[in-house]
Amino acid sequence: MNWLASKAAKTYAETKQLTFVVQDNCTIHKSKLVQQQWPKWQAQGLFVLFLPPYCSELNPIEGQWHQLKTHELAGRMFEYEDELAEAIVDGMIDRSQRGQYDLDRFILNFT
Repeated sequence: MNWLASKAAKTYAETKQLTFVVQDNCTIHKSKLVQQQWPKWQAQGLFVLFLPPYCSELNPIEGQWHQLKTHELAGRMFEYEDELAEAIVDGMIDRSQRGQYDLDRFILNFT
């Protein structure tokens, strides 16, 4: 999120447009450590909004996961986790190219 906040700050400085991230209510999204970052992120033009407690129809990622599982991953078996991860990334790239939308990839580091 710090990376995204930096990107939001640049966007805000150039265009005065704010960046909004919509998240589900996963505990990591609302942890005390994360909540401490909210004022800093808001100052950079990044605002975090939350979906109602469980509302899959309002969570766009649910539809994307459904499409990935139905089209890119259907009928495939993976022996190792890295093979599954690679297939997911490849499927996301293919979907973004077919749909002509931008796809940003970043790696989370929880250490």
